[in-house]
Amino acid sequence: MGKRVAFIADSLDNAYKFQQVFAKLELEVSAGSTMQMKKLLAPGQSFDLVVFEARGTAVANLPEMQLLVQELGCPLLVIADAAELDQMSLKLGPSCDLVVHGATSEECAYRVRAKLVDSGLSEGGETIVVDSMVINLATYQVTVADSPVDFTYLEYALLAFLVRHPGHTFSRDALLQHVWGFDYYGGSRTVDVHVRRIRAKLGPELAQHLETVRGVGYLWSAS
Repeated sequence: MGKRVAFIADSLDNAYKFQQVFAKLELEVSAGSTMQMKKLLAPGQSFDLVVFEARGTAVANLPEMQLLVQELGCPLLVIADAAELDQMSLKLGPSCDLVVHGATSEECAYRVRAKLVDSGLSEGGETIVVDSMVINLATYQVTVADSPVDFTYLEYALLAFLVRHPGHTFSRDALLQHVWGFDYYGGSRTVDVHVRRIRAKLGPELAQHLETVRGVGYLWSAS
């Protein structure tokens, strides 16, 4: 069963952005407005993370939100305006974190993953080993010869997707749909850019597995 996240926000822009983030991370989501937070987080509910937009008048609901989350026993990720960060950080407990309103989808995904991992709530033990490379699907980390490789979220997501489907050729458009999301409006050549970066970070031996299929796209060769 997937991880459950409660998302509470009053603005459509954050609702749309995080909807895409949750979909890519394959999280089960229950969403509502600030007025619905008591009902959504009622006793007996079970969530692995609560994301709360504490902006505008909703800032006043932060103390109550922290109490609700404490009773549920799950971490809290707060969306806050940049001007409120210093003051907000003083109000949050150790199981809470902040993400700035207007942050990129990649940053939001990183914060969501970090809260799940740091709290010991992500599914562990699922790894993929290819030669000297280990991909940890629970912590979203990659090591090569026991050394961590610094991938961006989209680089990691693209690599992990291809490695999980060895021997299968995907067109650039298909990769955009699976990794970037159906709503991505950029050109398909962005896939080429990410592939080049992944190959450079993996090194020549591992990069040989990431093959270009001329006129079609890319595949991960298991051989």
